Amino acid sequence: MTQLMPINAQATWLAIGFLGQALFSLRFLVQWISSERQRRSVMPLAFWYFSLAGGAVLLSYAIWRQDPVFIVGQGTGLVIYLRNLQFRLRERREERKPV
Repeated sequence: MTQLMPINAQATWLAIGFLGQALFSLRFLVQWISSERQRRSVMPLAFWYFSLAGGAVLLSYAIWRQDPVFIVGQGTGLVIYLRNLQFRLRERREERKPV
């Protein structure tokens, strides 16, 4: 299917795929920097935001590519990233509650 698309559409989707991969990769940089600063392994909130953003963009690219393996992998990951983000945001709300 991608062979029949105009070159501009192919180039656009290729750029979207690379953008998704860059966002997804940034999560590791954020995690590494945070861990180095705290001198222990940590998962900052930004890790889950980059996971979610990168996963969503990569899922859209996978759908365009019509790649079922890639679609299932990214779709499943999004559920996990959303759940972890929900846990972290709930923790932050509870920490801010007056006692």
